Amino acid sequence: MSQLMQMSHIDSAPSTPGKFKMEKASYFNRVRWHTSLAKLAMWSFVFLGAILIFFLRSPASSPVTADLSRRSLRTYNWGGPVWEKRVRASARVRSRNGFAVLVTGAAGFVGTHVSAALKRRGDGVLGIDNFNDYYDPALKRARQSLLERTGVYIVEGDINDEALLRKLFEVVPFTHVMHLAAQAGVRYAMENPGSYVHSNIAGFVNLLEVCKSVNPQPAIVWASSSSVYGLNTKVPFSERDRTDQPASLYAATKKAGEEIAHTYNHIYGLSLTGLRFFTVYGPWGRPDMAYFFFTRDILKGKAISIFEAANHGTVARDFTYIDDIVRGCLGALDTAEKSTGSGGKKKGPAQLRVFNLGNTSPVPVNDLVSILERLLKVKAKRNIMKLPRNGDVQFTHANISYAQRELGYKPTTDLQGGLKKFVRWYLNYYAGGKKAVE
Repeated sequence: MSQLMQMSHIDSAPSTPGKFKMEKASYFNRVRWHTSLAKLAMWSFVFLGAILIFFLRSPASSPVTADLSRRSLRTYNWGGPVWEKRVRASARVRSRNGFAVLVTGAAGFVGTHVSAALKRRGDGVLGIDNFNDYYDPALKRARQSLLERTGVYIVEGDINDEALLRKLFEVVPFTHVMHLAAQAGVRYAMENPGSYVHSNIAGFVNLLEVCKSVNPQPAIVWASSSSVYGLNTKVPFSERDRTDQPASLYAATKKAGEEIAHTYNHIYGLSLTGLRFFTVYGPWGRPDMAYFFFTRDILKGKAISIFEAANHGTVARDFTYIDDIVRGCLGALDTAEKSTGSGGKKKGPAQLRVFNLGNTSPVPVNDLVSILERLLKVKAKRNIMKLPRNGDVQFTHANISYAQRELGYKPTTDLQGGLKKFVRWYLNYYAGGKKAVE
């Protein structure tokens, strides 16, 4: 019967060869199309399955390999009644007319000192930091312990984690944000450029996105950098000078931050104050800074590299002691006006400012080393090298007249006095200089 049906089917084929070939070709095209569709569906399921496996295979508590940015969106243990109670306690205002301040990068050098100063005067302070490994995380943990003894709790998390930031604002209606979290360092940008974009641009935008939509919107003070002056040769550097010639990717991301701040101020009414820090130093400082690793290497008897510009030109920095920087930060917070937006919509013009925070007394790096030699009572082995083309600039020098007028900013610590305090801390923290600094 089946054979008769097959013969009947063949007999019913058209007698015109051309027509038969066309229909036969169409038939095989349909077969190939269905086969391709099946393959596409199969690979789609495989791809979706791989994605599901990737997201489901690791629980929140499992270790996560550090990504290139060193600022991954790890899922930290946060949330719940106990956690919320701790957050509220840390952010509780204890002085009349005090602020409730969220400090990003609170376990960093400047963040630790600013958080402690705010807490001492009665402001509510909550920190957030992801404790990345750009430099020894043990130093950040030690700073964390220092702050915990003063009553400041640091939430372990990433500023790119929108859900976490929104939760923090749900728990505490912050009046101010001191945004100090950033990927720092000029030279490291040549090794890991993605970390600078991730933290200094994407992280800043994420923070501003959250701040624009909360009600009330907080006033924001954030850390820019003297690096934005880049290849500018006019000294001292003024806030009115050009900043469109950055010499490093780090500087470019900080300059981008200033433009982004302008945009969010203009569209959403966020009150924003940028602070251009000039070579901050002092106790609990960053190990990647010259004064810090010069101290380490001098004590170890290792040669230190001192850069000089073309034609034996002097390389100098406007070294600014941490206590002076803290006073500038607090002055910026105290004079910050309220944001004018509500629910992500601008209601009127909002404050937008940028200040230099420096010492106005540039010191040649050679003189810095001489001071360290006297304080450490050890002769340094100097290796003079030509200034590399890695983003470093020959000199920095701050004009601080604007900050003096608006913030009452007046630095009081010279390099000799500041380094004396740093060396005392260093020798104490590293047990006579014997403990290695990684």
